[in-house]
Amino acid sequence: MRISTRRRGAAVALGLVAALALGACSSEPTVSASGSSGGGPTSSPAPSAQPAKLTVTPAGGAQDVAPGEPVGVQVTDGTIMSVTLTNPDGKQVQGQASADKKSWTTTEQLGYGKTYTWTGQVQGADGKNVPISGAFTTVKPKKQMAASLNVGDGQTYGIAMPIALTFPSRVTDKASVEKALSVETTPKTEGSWAWMPGDASVHWRPKEYFKPNTQVKVNAKIYGVKIGDGVYGKQDVSASFAIGRSQIVKGNTQQHTMQVIRDGQQIADYPVSYGLDSDPGRVTHSGVHVVMSKHATYSMSNPRYNYTDVNVPWAVRISNNGEFIHGLAASVWAQGKKNISHGCLNLSPARAKEYYDGVLTGDPVEITGSTQTLTSKDGDYSDWTYDWASWQKLSALAH
Repeated sequence: MRISTRRRGAAVALGLVAALALGACSSEPTVSASGSSGGGPTSSPAPSAQPAKLTVTPAGGAQDVAPGEPVGVQVTDGTIMSVTLTNPDGKQVQGQASADKKSWTTTEQLGYGKTYTWTGQVQGADGKNVPISGAFTTVKPKKQMAASLNVGDGQTYGIAMPIALTFPSRVTDKASVEKALSVETTPKTEGSWAWMPGDASVHWRPKEYFKPNTQVKVNAKIYGVKIGDGVYGKQDVSASFAIGRSQIVKGNTQQHTMQVIRDGQQIADYPVSYGLDSDPGRVTHSGVHVVMSKHATYSMSNPRYNYTDVNVPWAVRISNNGEFIHGLAASVWAQGKKNISHGCLNLSPARAKEYYDGVLTGDPVEITGSTQTLTSKDGDYSDWTYDWASWQKLSALAH
């Protein structure tokens, strides 16, 4: 007998109801409309792949770009397939892609006043390619300015040695310059940059004296960096140097003594004549001085006190206000007894030679007992006249 379509459909429906009624006894799991098994919550569909998000720096159309600014490509939700930055002569600028191909940066300096062109492409997580394109132009500076370091490659300095980067004229964009500076030390040493009065020199000093035998590398990547008022950095400068043994001079103007402490042990206790206490123009200043240079002979002049071209032996400069440690036979009678000099520390020639032979540029000379105190106005190496909190505030990046 033939069964009608309607009745056959009803039978199928009854069969499904029966199967559902068996439920827990069935050996086959039921399947939801979304494809999950069992009676738990259903899962959401997988999210669709994302297109690449591309950032090119500098962007196409950018003008007056400082060559020292970051130059590169970054991508999220994708990978870099190719990237080329071409100079006006058609040559490719050297660059390096990251291991994950998420970024690319230049490894050579750009020129001033030139147009560079981006080409390449990235592929998004969605499989679609996004082109890298556009061109930008670097700034043509009104002037390029160089700077010099006070430290040199392979040299050894004392534990109080400041690092000084000095420009021929005032820097107005101090923050931009300071961001381009770095100091690496082994062992790690806490320190900070600070701008000196006049804003033409920026110094780095440690919070405390360097540990002996510290290795130091300073990098001033100022090429292409804005210095201010249309002036840009001319070239990078760097130096790697070492800190030597610890040597500290402790001088007392009232006791007329100068003790030399090397690696924690006193190696000398010299009788000294300091600057005349009763004359503010001649008194030796109290405070932490830093050895700046040394000279086998040095010609001293001070027209205010009516002397010129007085040659002294074994002269060690400790400030730019005229203070030296040097030999002077004519004052041996007063050394250890009276202060009669014009601000210098007078030793006998033999003792001055002994000290001279063992001194390093950057050694600290700590003087106490004077009626006058060393200040930032007393020369280029006044770094240790500041307490640490005050020093940090002189950084252009502290604000």
